[in-house]
Amino acid sequence: MIYPEEKQTAEAVAQHYNSLDKYYRQLWGEHLHHGYWKYGTESVQQATEGLIELVAEAGKIDDTCNVLDIGCGYGATSRYLSKHKEAQLTALPLSKSQWQHARAHDPESSNPRYILGDFLRNDFSEGSFDVVFSIESSEHMVDKPKFFDEAMRLLKPGGRFVTCAWLAKHTPAKWEVKYLLEPICREGRLPSMGSEEDYQKMMESSGLREITFQDISNKVKKTWAICAYRTTKAVIADRSLRRYLFDKDSTERVFAKTLFRIWTAYNTKSMRYGLFSARKEIT
Repeated sequence: MIYPEEKQTAEAVAQHYNSLDKYYRQLWGEHLHHGYWKYGTESVQQATEGLIELVAEAGKIDDTCNVLDIGCGYGATSRYLSKHKEAQLTALPLSKSQWQHARAHDPESSNPRYILGDFLRNDFSEGSFDVVFSIESSEHMVDKPKFFDEAMRLLKPGGRFVTCAWLAKHTPAKWEVKYLLEPICREGRLPSMGSEEDYQKMMESSGLREITFQDISNKVKKTWAICAYRTTKAVIADRSLRRYLFDKDSTERVFAKTLFRIWTAYNTKSMRYGLFSARKEIT
């Protein structure tokens, strides 16, 4: 497990996304997650939706499912699953800015249902959901074992858990930790970054079973070349972004540098990207 030199809290994670709300929507759009380029020729939208389809397939999400989306961002994934799979979605953002944007998207809709809060402090009843999933939010959890324990608690017997995660390689070199992985954690407000092996052990300890893993790093890393290009283009064109990046009081301005670190980490295989799925046994 990789830990940042500076301790990261849930409040710091929320503040990160609140502060960068305008720029994240400008650079990423509605979906704050990787795209999945199965063939390499897909548009950004097709690739983004392709990752959601992978999650839906792994979770067997359909119109019979009550689904929890942990760390839902702007709610776009939940809206997609509500529309295309006709599932019932509860979407849980940590950032108030993201929650407000998600609710404003369709204020009259009750599906998805958006609830602002920290997943590790949720008050959902045991066995509330057929499917619990997260796309790139486990990285922000201050207590990763509890994250998996809570997912297990909230699943109905026979329910499915899916998570897409940024992962550190199993045995990174000292230079990879010093120049890539530790700074990515610190600058990106990640309390820790686990490896595939770390995640497997935590999932097993929580009681999840039938665990599977897909390494899809090569299918998603194009995301960061696109983000680097968009960031460079935006810095040139957007005066307010330049002011933000050069203002020493902008506490999250380092995010621009982090994009290029992540791009490098994928290309050096210091970082991986994986999709885990598991099941709660029927007792």
